[in-house]
Amino acid sequence: MPAAVAVLAIAGAFATTSMQRAEKAKTVALTTGYYFSNGQCNQGPVECSDIPKDEVCRLNIDSGPTIYDRDEDNNCPLPLYRIVDGQ
Repeated sequence: MPAAVAVLAIAGAFATTSMQRAEKAKTVALTTGYYFSNGQCNQGPVECSDIPKDEVCRLNIDSGPTIYDRDEDNNCPLPLYRIVDGQ
């Protein structure tokens, strides 16, 4: 009986860890980025993340204009973030 309880406890720990990893994977949100040029929001050839991080997404990775998310009014109010570790 104590051995069965130990096995169930270990199995539960592994299941919990697996579920936490699956939840993190669901939060990945790659978004097509847009940049300002001549007062307009233009689609850039770059995908960024909408998950806040320290580094914003830029057109040329480390340089160039900041990349934004476009809203339904074709405005670009929200900066996007560099993809780090798949997020």
